[in-house]
Amino acid sequence: MQQRDKIKPILFSIIKHSSPEELKRQIPRDIVAGIVVAIVALPLSIALGIASGVSPEQGLYTAIVAGFLIAFLGGSRVQISGPTAAFATIVAGIVATDGMDGLIAATIIAGILLILMGLFKLGAIIRFVPFTITTGFTAGIAVTLAIGQLKDFLGLTYPAGTATVETVDKVAALAGNIATVNVQACIVGLVCLAVLFLWPRLAPRVPSSLMALFAGVALVSGLGLDVLTIGDLYAINSGLPEFHLPQL
Repeated sequence: MQQRDKIKPILFSIIKHSSPEELKRQIPRDIVAGIVVAIVALPLSIALGIASGVSPEQGLYTAIVAGFLIAFLGGSRVQISGPTAAFATIVAGIVATDGMDGLIAATIIAGILLILMGLFKLGAIIRFVPFTITTGFTAGIAVTLAIGQLKDFLGLTYPAGTATVETVDKVAALAGNIATVNVQACIVGLVCLAVLFLWPRLAPRVPSSLMALFAGVALVSGLGLDVLTIGDLYAINSGLPEFHLPQL
């Protein structure tokens, strides 16, 4: 394989460098892998949509459209792309201050910047970024996301108008409304966490995130627990999304 082909999308290079026999063996494996990735992305995109301050269906739409574009225009054979929690807190802040139009505008600007960085080969700069910065950034994102999800994990209820944009505001809101904790919601959350961490030891081929989703649904529906569901908190549209340009 030539060096320049390593950065081409797989879709445009795999046929060129694979024999018919290799394609017959690889395509069925890729189909199975795609199904597994879609199953994993289903609960993940819902969770990240909520964590980003948008609706669950918007998280699903984003995973579908972005997944198709990444598969069609993916950077290289070693690239792993999918929903990520790294920017959930940033997206939530943009949505809270500028709404969906601001998020769309920020996405377009970020895409343009990434294209320019690729054209000017600025990705090599990452070699000069200390590993401690990357570790600290990742750990900070994890802590911020955990704090942001404690409200739903504990089943807390906030008075209307409670500020929860900044992490400090979220901590203050948690402390001020801890008396509204829902024990049943805590139990469901703990069971889902246990499934999420323990299931890979039992059946590593089955996504643990999907099994945690099934466990939560079974507990709430089967036992009739007083726990708010996504349907209680969000209006789910069964139709296709409508496209529109942001108001800049």
